[in-house]
Amino acid sequence: MSQTSVLYDAPGPRAVRRARIGTAVAVLVFLGLAVLVVLRLADRGQFDSELWSPWFNPSDDRFSQVWELVGRGLSATLVAAVLAIAFSLVVGVLLGVARMMLGRVLRVPVVAWIELFRGLPVVVTIVFVWRAMVELGIDVSSLPGESALWYLVIGLTLYNSVIIAEILRAGVGSLPSGQREAALAVGLTNGQAMRTVLLPQAFRVMLPALISQLVVVLKDTSLAAVVGLGYLELLRRGNLIAQTLDNPIQSLLIIATIFIVINYGLGKLAEYVERRMGRASGSSAGDGAEAVPAGQGA
Repeated sequence: MSQTSVLYDAPGPRAVRRARIGTAVAVLVFLGLAVLVVLRLADRGQFDSELWSPWFNPSDDRFSQVWELVGRGLSATLVAAVLAIAFSLVVGVLLGVARMMLGRVLRVPVVAWIELFRGLPVVVTIVFVWRAMVELGIDVSSLPGESALWYLVIGLTLYNSVIIAEILRAGVGSLPSGQREAALAVGLTNGQAMRTVLLPQAFRVMLPALISQLVVVLKDTSLAAVVGLGYLELLRRGNLIAQTLDNPIQSLLIIATIFIVINYGLGKLAEYVERRMGRASGSSAGDGAEAVPAGQGA
């Protein structure tokens, strides 16, 4: 039996025809704009081989230097992203658990903190952390890496930790209420039930969302170049290479491609994990359903 959605009516022949016409028009407009852009770039000599040679010609003297700088920038980007997501995960779990476990009065500052940083643009958070730490004389030079790295990591952590806290809260809220009730029934406290029963299941549910959040963090590291933080991550390296080679379009296009490839891979990883989890949940449900008749027969 086919499952027809009850949320909307299936489009009729006329609606399907209109949708196809609209799609065809949109594709033609996009192709026309793409051709126009390519022609303008060609007119301005942006496809000349000398502009692309440092990137693609191994015999070019600048080839190895360019890709060495890109490698350093990519490494710096990954370091900042991994640190930010790790700290965000720890702080986000603490915030999420505090919001769910504390009483109404004690929960107020936690909720205010979450709503404050969730409402701020991440670029504002990074600039605020940077300027505030400098003005207050907070020295992070004793930490591994340069100070600009930690300004970026702390700014990203403040923003992304509240997002992870909300993801965690949604993950716990999606669990059947019987999970907590069963844990309390066997003598566990609220804290023990949260730590040993609810959180492990919530992490499993929220894993695809966490991977997707890593994509956001990875992209947000490029804001260091936008605000002039001085951290030599991938975009900042790309800007310096473009200034040196005097080919900004070519250099930034390749840097953008690197970001796209990495983020596309992480997005596909999140989809794969979600599919695997869906299949695992389905098989577990099927095993449970098959076990019922056996128990009744006994």
